[in-house]
Amino acid sequence: MAMMCEMCGKKPVFGNRISHAHNVSSRRWLPNVQRIRVRVGAAVRRMRVCTRCIRSGKILKASR
Repeated sequence: MAMMCEMCGKKPVFGNRISHAHNVSSRRWLPNVQRIRVRVGAAVRRMRVCTRCIRSGKILKASR
Protein backbone atom coordinates (compact mmCIF):
# COMPACT_ATOMS: atom_id res chain seq x y z
CA MET A 1 0.00 0.00 0.00
CA ALA A 2 1.50 3.31 -1.09
CA MET A 3 0.08 5.55 1.65
CA MET A 4 1.50 3.62 4.59
CA CYS A 5 4.22 4.58 7.05
CA GLU A 6 7.05 2.03 7.03
CA MET A 7 7.96 2.81 10.65
CA CYS A 8 4.68 2.78 12.58
CA GLY A 9 2.36 1.14 10.03
CA LYS A 10 -0.07 4.06 9.90
CA LYS A 11 -2.37 3.71 6.88
CA PRO A 12 -5.59 5.23 5.50
CA VAL A 13 -8.64 5.18 7.79
CA PHE A 14 -12.13 4.80 6.32
CA GLY A 15 -15.31 6.52 7.41
CA ASN A 16 -18.40 8.30 6.13
CA ARG A 17 -18.95 11.76 4.67
CA ILE A 18 -22.31 12.98 5.94
CA SER A 19 -23.99 15.97 4.28
CA HIS A 20 -26.38 18.43 5.90
CA ALA A 21 -29.26 16.43 4.38
CA HIS A 22 -27.71 13.32 5.96
CA ASN A 23 -26.67 11.79 2.63
CA VAL A 24 -23.90 9.30 3.42
CA SER A 25 -20.98 8.48 1.17
CA SER A 26 -17.66 6.86 2.01
CA ARG A 27 -14.43 8.78 2.42
CA ARG A 28 -10.95 8.13 3.76
CA TRP A 29 -8.37 10.02 5.78
CA LEU A 30 -4.81 9.72 4.45
CA PRO A 31 -1.73 9.92 6.70
CA ASN A 32 0.81 12.63 5.93
CA VAL A 33 3.49 10.36 4.44
CA GLN A 34 6.76 11.77 3.09
CA ARG A 35 9.41 9.93 1.06
CA ILE A 36 12.76 10.68 2.72
CA ARG A 37 16.29 9.29 2.91
CA VAL A 38 16.73 7.39 6.18
CA ARG A 39 19.84 5.89 7.75
CA VAL A 40 19.10 2.25 8.62
CA GLY A 41 22.14 0.79 10.36
CA ALA A 42 25.09 1.57 8.06
CA ALA A 43 22.92 1.76 4.92
CA VAL A 44 20.92 4.67 3.55
CA ARG A 45 17.57 3.96 1.92
CA ARG A 46 14.43 5.81 0.90
CA MET A 47 11.39 5.15 3.05
CA ARG A 48 7.83 6.40 3.24
CA VAL A 49 7.53 7.81 6.76
CA CYS A 50 4.70 9.78 8.36
CA THR A 51 5.45 13.23 9.73
CA ARG A 52 4.66 12.11 13.28
CA CYS A 53 7.59 9.64 13.13
CA ILE A 54 9.88 12.30 11.63
CA ARG A 55 9.03 14.84 14.34
CA SER A 56 9.27 12.39 17.23
CA GLY A 57 12.77 11.28 16.21
CA LYS A 58 11.93 7.64 15.48
CA ILE A 59 14.04 7.87 12.34
CA LEU A 60 17.49 9.30 11.63
CA LYS A 61 17.60 11.39 8.46
CA ALA A 62 20.56 10.72 6.19
CA SER A 63 22.81 13.62 5.25
CA ARG A 64 23.57 14.29 1.61
